[in-house]
Amino acid sequence: MKKFEVPNIYRSSLISNIKNKRKQEDKLKKDYSPTLLDFGAVQIFLARHFGFCYGVENAIEIAFKTIEENKGKRIFLLSEMIHNPQVNADLQSMGVQFLQDTYGKQLISFDELNANDVVIIPAFGTTLDIEKILNEKGITTAKYNTTCPFVEKVWNRSEQIAEKGYSIVIHGKPKHEETRATFSHTSSHTPSVVVNDMKETIELAKYITGEKDAAQFYEEFKGRYSEGFDTTKDLQRIGVVNQTTQLATDTQAISDYLKKVMMEHYHLSLDNIDERFADTRDTLCYATNDNQTAVTGMLETKADLAIVIGGYNSSNTSHLVELCEAKLPTYFIDQSDKIISNTEIIHCNWKTKEIKNIHHFLPEKDIVRILITSGASCPDAIVEKVIQKLVGFFPSKINIESLTEQFA
Repeated sequence: MKKFEVPNIYRSSLISNIKNKRKQEDKLKKDYSPTLLDFGAVQIFLARHFGFCYGVENAIEIAFKTIEENKGKRIFLLSEMIHNPQVNADLQSMGVQFLQDTYGKQLISFDELNANDVVIIPAFGTTLDIEKILNEKGITTAKYNTTCPFVEKVWNRSEQIAEKGYSIVIHGKPKHEETRATFSHTSSHTPSVVVNDMKETIELAKYITGEKDAAQFYEEFKGRYSEGFDTTKDLQRIGVVNQTTQLATDTQAISDYLKKVMMEHYHLSLDNIDERFADTRDTLCYATNDNQTAVTGMLETKADLAIVIGGYNSSNTSHLVELCEAKLPTYFIDQSDKIISNTEIIHCNWKTKEIKNIHHFLPEKDIVRILITSGASCPDAIVEKVIQKLVGFFPSKINIESLTEQFA
């Protein structure tokens, strides 16, 4: 896999050594057990896979090269390039301006742009309408496009099944940048609708079976279906694709449910299900799968708590928190400074985004065992700082530098 030029401020010698050693020892990625960092009074268990993925490193490399190659020009990002506060703050400190917030609210009008400006497309991609606006102004979007290749894979697969007469059901968060972009691309080829979760999927299925009146659909899925969507014909042949940062198990469950509905409603077998339902399992993102499976493997280790690091509006990171919370006390932070002391941590609720100070988060034990992972847009350097902060609260039998050499 290609190696990217990512600024050293985001790298960690410790984490790089650990990842390289695990990769050498497990080239086929069959071992999802965590890596133990034994400091004596505190034991840190790092997930097998975490942190920057291919798409994020690609986006960072393009963004920093764009800044270097366009000195003197105005440089804009359509929105947050990735969901990490440090990376976005670093770009802003270098003069990059955001045109929209993460939900598509305009911060700077497109009317203020001209052909001499540079606009970077974020890793989530963008809509065809926005591309058209920029291109009509003479701004070349293709040159500075950081859209994740795995997001584009979803778009390409959607186009392929659209050509075979399937409509598209997108499993994604309706307001998320990636979902908006994917919806734009899929609906340009075929009727499309967005479902947020299994609950909505069950309701959508009732329009397939005729259990619900078609008129209800337009209110229930308002703002989430393509123009001219007709439930009486556009749900007869479907395929499911996803926002790549969703829980892979959730997307698979949604796909399996709709497949079962189609089989029962149209009296089909596995041999002829493709008459009504397209196989789209190959659109699931490898990094999302790896990180989530690694958390599942990590949770088999007996521990006192888990810490998940990443941007609070990061979908993939939120799902890692969700997985950990089901098993043990879990704290969601975006920086090491959210760990105030050995008795206090500032935690973000992944559902409500409420920020709350939690006291006595570390148990009083002879040996404290902590599971750690991070989202796909979280720099390894931040993970190391969190480890350093935690280790500093305990008498340690080894320092970070010595540990780094051990994994070299």
